[in-house]
Amino acid sequence: MLSACFQRLCSFRRGLLIGSGLWLGLVASVLPARGELIGSPHASARVRYGMERLQQALAPLPPAARSLRIVVGLRTDSEVQSQLAAFPAGDTVPSRKEGFMIRGHGDAWVVAGDDDSGTLYGCLELAGRLRQAGRFPDAPFTFAEGPVFVLRGPCIGMQKPVLLPGRKVYEYPYTPELFPFFYDLAFWREYLDFLVEHRYNTLYLWNGHPFGSLVRVPGYPEAMEVPEEVFVRNQAMLRALTEEADRRGIWVVQQFYNILLPLPFAEKHGLSTQLDAPTPLAADYTRKAVAAFVQTYPNVGLMVCLGEALQNQAHQTAWCTDVILAGVKDGMRAAGLTEEPPVVLRTHATDARIVMPEALKVYRNLYTEQKFNGESLTTWEPRGDRQALHQEMSRLGSTHVANVHILANLEPFRYGAQRFIQKSVLAMRDRLGAHGLHLYPLFYWTWPDSPDLTPTPLKQWERDWIWFEAWARYTWNPDVDPIADRAYWIGRLTEHYGDADAAASILDAYNDSGECAPRLLRRFGITEGNRQTLSLGMTLDQLVHPEKYRPFPELWESQSPPGERLQEFVEREARGLPHLGETPPQIVAEVRDFSARAVAAIEAAAPRVTRRREEFLRLRNDIHCLHALSHSYADKAEAALAVLRYERSRDPEQLRRAEPALARSLEHFRTLERLTRTTYSAANSMQTSQRRIPVPGGIAGQAAHFHWTQLLPLYERELADLRRQIADLTAPGGTGRSLGLKPARFRLLSTHAETYTLQVGNTVFSDSPAAFTALAPELQGLSGVRFSRAAAVKGQLAPIEFECHEPVRVLIGYFNQRGPGWRSPPTLETDASAADRGGVEPLLLRAADLDGLPSVNVHAFEYRAGRHTLQVRGEGAFLILGVVAAETAP
Repeated sequence: MLSACFQRLCSFRRGLLIGSGLWLGLVASVLPARGELIGSPHASARVRYGMERLQQALAPLPPAARSLRIVVGLRTDSEVQSQLAAFPAGDTVPSRKEGFMIRGHGDAWVVAGDDDSGTLYGCLELAGRLRQAGRFPDAPFTFAEGPVFVLRGPCIGMQKPVLLPGRKVYEYPYTPELFPFFYDLAFWREYLDFLVEHRYNTLYLWNGHPFGSLVRVPGYPEAMEVPEEVFVRNQAMLRALTEEADRRGIWVVQQFYNILLPLPFAEKHGLSTQLDAPTPLAADYTRKAVAAFVQTYPNVGLMVCLGEALQNQAHQTAWCTDVILAGVKDGMRAAGLTEEPPVVLRTHATDARIVMPEALKVYRNLYTEQKFNGESLTTWEPRGDRQALHQEMSRLGSTHVANVHILANLEPFRYGAQRFIQKSVLAMRDRLGAHGLHLYPLFYWTWPDSPDLTPTPLKQWERDWIWFEAWARYTWNPDVDPIADRAYWIGRLTEHYGDADAAASILDAYNDSGECAPRLLRRFGITEGNRQTLSLGMTLDQLVHPEKYRPFPELWESQSPPGERLQEFVEREARGLPHLGETPPQIVAEVRDFSARAVAAIEAAAPRVTRRREEFLRLRNDIHCLHALSHSYADKAEAALAVLRYERSRDPEQLRRAEPALARSLEHFRTLERLTRTTYSAANSMQTSQRRIPVPGGIAGQAAHFHWTQLLPLYERELADLRRQIADLTAPGGTGRSLGLKPARFRLLSTHAETYTLQVGNTVFSDSPAAFTALAPELQGLSGVRFSRAAAVKGQLAPIEFECHEPVRVLIGYFNQRGPGWRSPPTLETDASAADRGGVEPLLLRAADLDGLPSVNVHAFEYRAGRHTLQVRGEGAFLILGVVAAETAP
């Protein structure tokens, strides 16, 4: 099935080439005094491009190469077969998609591809050997290769690090002001040349809703989000990009979210731009938009993300089959296509195990995609539910793609740990069943610029060449001999830095430093998602009391090897139980060792570097940054262990032991701040309120807390607070402190609900006898809102409207119970707009008990003065526990 699926993609591409007039006539050129390069009379633009690259490599060769005759084409071409028959008998090389064979004997050479892409790659392979050696390989010569992974490609974010005024997350029209690189064809050619050099064959463009910038939708002129002249440029650029990409064997794929709508369309019809449930109007528009896209760009693929805005699994499944795929079919008919264009279904924020069986009933040419380690890089041993989902998708018979996503724990530093990357690719294939790679850059939201503070912005693919090259190398063939592989990378680094000994040390520094961030996050982090910026550190309270910050269990249940969190370690230690798997002290020791070895290696390389000295110094600084970061985390983890032991034993000596460890952690963070002060513009590429750990990354729509300099005062206060606590011999943190919540006046407008006073004995629902048995002091006497529990459980609760004359925070109670019937707090892992009103982290833990029901955590959501419809997303029971003045926020 895998081969058949990819064959449909290749067949789809060939048909598009014919239809767009990209097939060429006779391709035969005589290289003056340098032999003859002969191609098929029916060669495609893709093969022609490969021959051009080969011709460029032939041009500077010495006179010895002048009498050679090189035939280029498909294995099935008569001229290629004739030339191959003239060679001495050799090993039979089976054909495979994108595979090729190069044979040389005497003055005759053949580059034979198993398809157009294989021929292209064969030309590039021979050209690369000619450039490196300055001559042809010794004959007789036979070399054959083909890829292990079917799809291999990076993505580009048509998105920005901050929200646009008046818009929500992911909403970025295609305009020259927002994305100047999109309109630069020279930029695209340069980048595409880089991709094809490493045999990438896909390129993904990510956007919330691109249709308002790229197509006219019949019946909906108001859906156009850009001026007419920009729209015309957008269409021309996407067509030019697609054509240039196809010449290089690269398939362009446009991603989009659901349900997102163009801003002018939403304003005209009185809708939000992001809907959590379908409406007939939104469905009609979206179906027609998808159809128009397929008709206008039949050679551009689509990647569908059914969430984050759209909630409810039944809604998502129906939206996929009845709107998205139905729209693709409509577009096929309008474009006269007879073969289904490939569609990639993203498994994020939906249950693909439910969607895919229904989707396959109406559409066959489907691919699936799922994140490899969530939104970070943490392990080559993914397991648990995420591993099971990957495996289920891979067994469907379509190609399953592993997505290396966001890299929230690696940014902003360089990453070139090829050992870790190779093991990850092997895990994709062998543990997950994936045969495709979808790769994010290391600083996604500011593409194409890197975060380095340099006179001229660095291009990410040039700064991070080893990141892109390593993933490409191993998805082409992950089963590389370790000795030969090390020699390869030393050779590549020698080309960059001029000295083989320096190259060997630099490779060691890359590999050793690359072990630190994955270990730190998987053992100590709150989440593998991009709401946490690892390089900005964590507070002591986040390490000691992660439950207050909405920890994401998949981090340690699926995206980490088995092991213990800090709390588990102290618990088992106190009970005298043996430890299991990775432990915090083990990780502390390992990251100290890896980071120290990386520093020693990069310092050993420093005197020997003779090329790209400025770039080497930036890499060197990164290695020292990672050393400081690793030691800052290691010391703070030791401080957290001491605090946890104190909380368990109430032994003041344990609390005192935390102070020197926390002081050392602060000194290492000061070193990190000094190393980044003039070298980096930011620690994270997304600077919005979606970033929550260690502190919110956006305040009132403005970027905040994105640099180490901004975080240093926080950690200085943290140490001062601990010293005061030690002096007073009081427990750190906790939830028992008074928040000073001040009730705010509000008017309930909905008639299906009523207000009531929060006190023990009062019931909380209009149709249930459940009453408070205990209440946190902060909640006593507030005015809550009572409504039908049955309606909330069934998802049939009508919107609750209220009015306030001052900014307020509405207190929502979520029951400490998962599953049907219980509404869940918002989570940024699957809902990027969850933090629009705050409330992601709980304000009070276990703040209320009720007879017959689970305990309740309280979250606070922000509202300005005015009339509002309360949005509590999802289905299931929840509570409205009061309205308090906004300025009483802790």
